[in-house]
Amino acid sequence: MHRFLFIVMASTLVGCAATPSGTASISDPLRPSVADPGFLEQYAKTRRFSAGRPRSIRLLPDGSAALFLRPPKESRVQDLYEFDTATGEERVLLTTEQILKGAEESLTAEELARRERMRQSARGIASYRLSKDGTTILVPMSGRLFVINRSDGNVNELTSENGYAIDPRFSPDHRYVSCVRDSDLYVTDVASGSEQRLTVGGGDGITNGLSEFVAQEEMGRFAGYWWSPDSRMIAYQQTDINGVETMHIMDAMDPATPPHTWPYPRPGHANAEVKLGVLSVAGGDTIWVDWDRETYPYLATVKWKENAPLTILVQNREQTEERLLAVDPFTGKTTTLLVERDEAWINLAQSMPHWLADGSGFFWLTERQGAWQLEHRDRYGKLIAPITTTDFRLSSFVHYDKGERTVYVSGGDDPTQTHIYSVSIDAASNTPRRLTIPRGNHSMSFSKNSEVYLHTASTVDGKNTQSIHRKDGTEIGRLQSVGDDPPFVPNVEYTTVGKEHTFHAVLIRPRNFVSGQRYPVIVNVYGGPHGKMVSASPSRYILQQWIADHGFIIVTLDGRGTPARGRNWERAIKHDLIKVPLQDQVDGLQALGRRYAELDLSRVGVYGWSFGGYFSAMAVMQRPDVYHVGVAGAPVCDWADYDTHYTERYMGLLENNPEGYAAANVLTYCKDLERPLLIIHGTADDNVYFAHSLKMSNALFRAGKDYDFLALSGFTHMVADPEVTTRLYERIVAYFQEHLMER
Repeated sequence: MHRFLFIVMASTLVGCAATPSGTASISDPLRPSVADPGFLEQYAKTRRFSAGRPRSIRLLPDGSAALFLRPPKESRVQDLYEFDTATGEERVLLTTEQILKGAEESLTAEELARRERMRQSARGIASYRLSKDGTTILVPMSGRLFVINRSDGNVNELTSENGYAIDPRFSPDHRYVSCVRDSDLYVTDVASGSEQRLTVGGGDGITNGLSEFVAQEEMGRFAGYWWSPDSRMIAYQQTDINGVETMHIMDAMDPATPPHTWPYPRPGHANAEVKLGVLSVAGGDTIWVDWDRETYPYLATVKWKENAPLTILVQNREQTEERLLAVDPFTGKTTTLLVERDEAWINLAQSMPHWLADGSGFFWLTERQGAWQLEHRDRYGKLIAPITTTDFRLSSFVHYDKGERTVYVSGGDDPTQTHIYSVSIDAASNTPRRLTIPRGNHSMSFSKNSEVYLHTASTVDGKNTQSIHRKDGTEIGRLQSVGDDPPFVPNVEYTTVGKEHTFHAVLIRPRNFVSGQRYPVIVNVYGGPHGKMVSASPSRYILQQWIADHGFIIVTLDGRGTPARGRNWERAIKHDLIKVPLQDQVDGLQALGRRYAELDLSRVGVYGWSFGGYFSAMAVMQRPDVYHVGVAGAPVCDWADYDTHYTERYMGLLENNPEGYAAANVLTYCKDLERPLLIIHGTADDNVYFAHSLKMSNALFRAGKDYDFLALSGFTHMVADPEVTTRLYERIVAYFQEHLMER
């Protein structure tokens, strides 16, 4: 158990020492703060007002009910509920207390790391699996496995004398429950409770049935094994990490505790070696799948659906070429279904390929023509017809109703919004029809029979709803939150600026904004690929409104490199992750300053986390004429120290682009720092390692520069602890008040 504590390591700032957390700071007397003093504590305790809200919602195959997890108010401990679509009533299916009976939850370091990859901080019933027919539920907790019969509520524990259960799931016929224990794959007969070990050789750097770090962190693939549709075979990933660099994370607060060690592949170094094997549940030898692993070392996606072949997507290391392969599970031989190439990089869509139920073909997402399109292909990969055109801004595949021959997709012309559309797969009538009307961001998920759907909406009026509907759109009911609602709706204005390039932006003014007065500006930034900051969902700006209420105007904008603007817009950042994003942020901010007289661009702060932390450090170092103070949270400093799959996708291989890596390296510019900079980093971060900020600190110190450093002892890339969240944002606001407010 880590002990969580703030450690502040700050050099002295000449004439402007940082204000310690919890003490009074200088504010502009013309604009007294209207920030609610109790807001931040409420925000932290309610997990950003997410506590008490339903999550992990799944509809039963026949649409008769929806299952979901929900924690009590101001808690992370979740219980399992069922919403009956016939009556609109909910009931408790299983509670954490029923399982643990007051005992402490036990999580291994490996399970904690896996949850970190999944951005999951909940406790108690953190996840569950539903059998294919919807009659049975599998709940893992503390490495133990519990099977719940929905009809009578009976709970049966599947006991084992072996290791901690990771990634448990039902076989398609729900006769078995499979999981990984001590790096090997096991199956348990649900009826008898007898457990069988399927693989051997796990350990000493070899795992069977687990996805590797970059698959979880960067590919969005958390599965490491896949059942055949007839429940007779399992395809599993074997991973050898012996050639991968090992990183060590120790608890500096407790140096007597040995460090945790993790394999972490960096650019210019070896990745994990990944193979895919197929074996029978009845036993026997593994059949290894044959593909050119030297050319395509990444196993990106695996699908094994009814009436369809075992299908895998493999990528080259540069991620500029990928092959979709059909696998013969009895011989391991592969057949190419299609090849994708892009001179910059190929984005992954884990929903693809989506095989049709009869196996006659599949849907495929591609950016081959310059924007995302959905295609219909036959069983052998031949194009039947495009379903959407590049004129329609497609975001993702949602569902296919085979009876209506209708596909549901998300997208829309405005990248700040996401709407749901239906489109026929018949070429004569394939114009997408918009189904969601209110401005905002919408998502849907459907029951297998397409008769019922869940509609999740976050709209421009600040409302967030989760409603269950029948196929014709009739609302059955809403899943209820038992948590607190935010005390206000943020005061946001959406706009676009720019001449050569048009940028979407949002401004958040104080709730006591006075027209005719000028306000210091704080730029809240991410700035990196696959991340949008401007959203027509004001509820995401609750914290920013609280910061603005201290007498600031918050500005957020999305430049090139962000998604939902087409291939060329997104890939403008290739080979240098800072040049284009920084220029776009500067151009957009200055255009806003010319339009809005209340923006005092002589007093501009910038802050962000992860890529946003990297951007913030670069902004104050490279453009001190624009950004006058920065707060860099968990920043990547040297891309040669980040993971391969993310970094090489955008920067290329290190040996082929040394100049680009140097140009995008924070350490290159530490000598140029002229502005106040606060660096914040968790000491146990296994995504962006603490070493990044230490290297920046060392370079700044050696260059004779003043800066502030805040180490979050024992914390990873996420900061979920309410007390620390409260103190963290008090500290950030105090820092901006000290350096931006008029004296």
